[in-house]
Amino acid sequence: MKRTSFRYVVPGVAALALTLSACGAGNEGSSSNGSGNSDAPSAASGLSGELRGAGATSQEKAQEAWATAIQGLNDGNLTVDYQGIGSTDGRGQFIDGATSFAGSDSYLKDEELESARERCNGNVIEVPAYVSPIAIAFNLPGIDSLNLSPAVIADIFNNKITKWNDPAIVADNQGVELPDADISPVHRSDDSGTTKNFTDYLGKAAPDNWSYEAEDAFPVSGGKSQAAEGTSGVVELITNTENTIGYADESQIGDLGTVSVGVGDTFSAPTADGAAKVVAVSTRVEGRDATDMATDVDRTTTEEGAYPVILLSYLIACENYDDDTEAANVKGYLSYIVSDEGQQAAADAAGSAPLSDEVATEAQGIVENISAG
Repeated sequence: MKRTSFRYVVPGVAALALTLSACGAGNEGSSSNGSGNSDAPSAASGLSGELRGAGATSQEKAQEAWATAIQGLNDGNLTVDYQGIGSTDGRGQFIDGATSFAGSDSYLKDEELESARERCNGNVIEVPAYVSPIAIAFNLPGIDSLNLSPAVIADIFNNKITKWNDPAIVADNQGVELPDADISPVHRSDDSGTTKNFTDYLGKAAPDNWSYEAEDAFPVSGGKSQAAEGTSGVVELITNTENTIGYADESQIGDLGTVSVGVGDTFSAPTADGAAKVVAVSTRVEGRDATDMATDVDRTTTEEGAYPVILLSYLIACENYDDDTEAANVKGYLSYIVSDEGQQAAADAAGSAPLSDEVATEAQGIVENISAG
């Protein structure tokens, strides 16, 4: 298993200066940044020690920004060690008690939730960290963007459409000179929340073309398909290989070409605003605790400008911890993440969409209940 980890030890004065600068920017128009909190919450200061987390590779850029900021708020006395090992393994490490929190691009399955409750000896907290579009990225020299309907995207990734100049692709891209070349779809080789979100989109938006369930493991192989580990692995493979197409967190695709997906009678590009519009029309998972904000994303919306290929990335933690320091550190870190300042830090670093006022306020209220005992 390829691991990406970081442990930030930033000079306290420099980090604090950066944090204060970000805080000042947040005060100048906090209403547009997503949360109702214009300053870092009080729970985010007065912390010390090391906080361990693991999970989604898509969260890495945001986690870097959050970890640097929380260390600055605490004069270097708190460090965050986050390992980007994928959502599935991150949830597993949290359930096993190896980490204090997890980052995940999909909410806990019912059986995982039961195990997590046992680990926490009580309620499990599951709150959104941020919203981000999943870009369908490609490498075709001279072409920066394409329009693709959900059915065409599904048929590309199930190896039914195999040529870039297939009539189904040409039909939505008049005037684009598409090559007579084999398509090489790229998917994740590891279990991934990004894969689960992507396959969930395909199954709901193109049910006649995609018969597979939404799962962490990509269900199709063979043909010209290729696989790579982690978000960075997928992006690297597409970047270095012409005629490829794959899926990854939009914030990490660099200069690759991107697909605008069919939504109603139009096509929508992968933007933070488009992702936020989808969350606004989505509904909560039924039967969950009050501490659990798991959400079923609406993949079939026809709202203009909405981009339904998104991941709603979560933070998973316990409501109660045995150790006072661990409880305080988890509470402080998660409080910072869902605050206005934390959401803006993620938006700046990762291009994510800040949580809405309503969602951020609810998440902050849940996190505030984290305690020891």
